[in-house]
Amino acid sequence: MTRPIAYITNPLVRHSAERDPEAIANAVANPWTAMVVLAGDLPILQTGEPGTSLLPATILGRLPDHQEQIFLGTLNDRPVVATLAAPEAAELFQDDPVLTAVDLRSIAVRGLVPEEELGMLAMAKSLLDWHRRHRFCANCGTPTQAAQAGFRRDCANCSAQHFPRTDPVVIMLVTRGDRCLMGRQPRFPEKMYSCLAGFLEPGETIEDAVRRETFEEAGIRVGAVRYRASQPWPFPSNVMIGCIGEALTDDIAFDGEELEDARWFTKDDVRRMLEGSHEEFLAPAPIAIANHLIREWVKE
Repeated sequence: MTRPIAYITNPLVRHSAERDPEAIANAVANPWTAMVVLAGDLPILQTGEPGTSLLPATILGRLPDHQEQIFLGTLNDRPVVATLAAPEAAELFQDDPVLTAVDLRSIAVRGLVPEEELGMLAMAKSLLDWHRRHRFCANCGTPTQAAQAGFRRDCANCSAQHFPRTDPVVIMLVTRGDRCLMGRQPRFPEKMYSCLAGFLEPGETIEDAVRRETFEEAGIRVGAVRYRASQPWPFPSNVMIGCIGEALTDDIAFDGEELEDARWFTKDDVRRMLEGSHEEFLAPAPIAIANHLIREWVKE
């Protein structure tokens, strides 16, 4: 069975209307609370097959200090708190047989935790990263303080309230008959081609972003656009909006800067790329929504 898109499953009850000032303190004082701990960008996991990112509250005693905490919600009535420690804290677990620090992408690729924990980890990483990057008021420059159980930062000087940001990205499989358009960026693993993608701009619809990015990157005009699926992408805090676009033109033209290559692939090409049997090309990793888009297109 095909694994679901990574990071999309999150069983937490978020309690959005109940994020009072005492939520974190009450959860931390509860010995049943599960802790999700990140040392910088690295989640701390309990090893196993699979392991888990839901650690006992006593884990805080292993940390010299922490920088931020967020009440994420509850899982089967169990409170879940995300804690940000300094990047150096990862070194505390280097020789630990039970606990380890692993980057979030590797956790998803290697299946190191149950699928439903990936969404919680994505949520925790995005929120903690936002706190780390937004410690000062964008309105007046004064240091801000965490509020609403970690889902807001407040400025005591000008009373501005700041909320976590998510950057929307369109990612599209552009098709023409039984062919699809994919490109390759220089940073990709060798032989890998993937869907085109780009940030949604202010005042722009999803459909127009798909058309603009495809034309800018590959010189292909796109007509009809259909939404298919979305994926949180916590690197650092994007949401990937997966679409299918119908190409109106055939001739590819790219500048060689953003893409080092772009080409049309047949369904047979894509099937073999997904199977890993193609002689020249590889598909995007199964954890990515790009893999889902091309896999579903091949089935049509």
